[in-house]
Amino acid sequence: MTQAVQAYSYAGPSTLTDGRLGLSTSGGTALSGPQTHPRFFSGLLTHAAPAAAGLLAVADVALARYHQPRPGWTRDPVVTCDGGRLRFESFSACGGVYARLDVLELDGDVLDRGTTNVDVNGPLRESLARVGGRDPLHLGVGPDELTVTTLDGAVVEKKVPLPSRWLRGFAEVQVIASGWDLRAELAGPHAVRFLRSLPKGARSTVWAVPSGRDLRVASGPARGPKTGAVCLSGTGRVATLLPLLRFAKALRVYGPADGSSTASAWELELPGMRYTLAVSPEPWRGFSGEGAVLSDLATDEAADDADVVGMLLNFEPTVELGLLADRSGLAIERVRAALTQLGTAGRVGYDLHEAAHFHRELPYDRDQVAELNPRLTAARALVDSGAVRLLGETAEVTTDGGVRRVRIADGECTCPWWFDHRGSRGPCKHVLAARIAARVAVEVAP
Repeated sequence: MTQAVQAYSYAGPSTLTDGRLGLSTSGGTALSGPQTHPRFFSGLLTHAAPAAAGLLAVADVALARYHQPRPGWTRDPVVTCDGGRLRFESFSACGGVYARLDVLELDGDVLDRGTTNVDVNGPLRESLARVGGRDPLHLGVGPDELTVTTLDGAVVEKKVPLPSRWLRGFAEVQVIASGWDLRAELAGPHAVRFLRSLPKGARSTVWAVPSGRDLRVASGPARGPKTGAVCLSGTGRVATLLPLLRFAKALRVYGPADGSSTASAWELELPGMRYTLAVSPEPWRGFSGEGAVLSDLATDEAADDADVVGMLLNFEPTVELGLLADRSGLAIERVRAALTQLGTAGRVGYDLHEAAHFHRELPYDRDQVAELNPRLTAARALVDSGAVRLLGETAEVTTDGGVRRVRIADGECTCPWWFDHRGSRGPCKHVLAARIAARVAVEVAP
């Protein structure tokens, strides 16, 4: 597993003092251009306690390693300001849990739009845990001249190893989530009762089955094609929902309508904000290996289309596919593939509640996200080496392990990867290679 080291540089530590929460920012991207310490927002959050608890929950996910827990590095949350809201995002160290807090009600000055990391340190965690009552909380995202007199003072430096699978997870989860539907919605009291009824074991797997206006816990999916059952693999991975239950107005559960995956998303509606957790199909299985992005990335025009679509992104609250298609002159399918390409560089996320993509720019070095899909890299190498022999609707791919026979349209292969996963984790490198070679053959045909 490859990994790189990301360096965060903050003008000072984030603090919470006398009702003023100052979140220190590291390098990021704003509409005004690259910034060393971007300043996005200064104003009030009218719901202080749920905001503090939600931010702490996002930070706790970044610190956690749900599979084989052990002490490790914490990764600071990512924050995006789109003018109307703040989105705080994080990924667990094991790459199997994605968390996002959307703060929807801002009362103050939006100073810029963009994305950066925010410092969440030990003392700040302790302060956030003590926030209570209904008093408003003043929030500053970025250095505030009222509280930070100089940027030449105490500088906080953090160097954090970022595994490639952690970065790939941001791309995979937005593609996977875009295929999910709302499966159930519970009012606050029902949500509290259901979540507190879950088994405490971190690795327990249950199914949430709709039952009237409630959900019941089952050991497997109910019989029938339209039960609406959603799998929660590893109940301990939604533990950060529990401290937020005292604020919960509703719980929404998302998953694949066809039951094709045991991944799911759990969204708590809070006063003025939403907290969302997406969990991978198994506790030991991170989002990075799902392969959902590979089919889109394998198209020849995806990179060029991504350049066109990327120039049209403007940190808007939602990215509308139809509008992008009109502006770019591309078909909807190509816009969607371009968004997948942009997602591999951390430039696009997906909001299940809005059923729409959103623009962000992960503040990581471009070199770290350049080679994050080894299956696709291997497939292109097979094509370049002449290992693919096209036979109409099938192909033979010669590898060191023997000849693999591929059914191109169905995405089936005779390799061990396909027999193990049957397409549930995206196409294997042989299928990808055959499809790439087939497209090249069409393009060069007279």
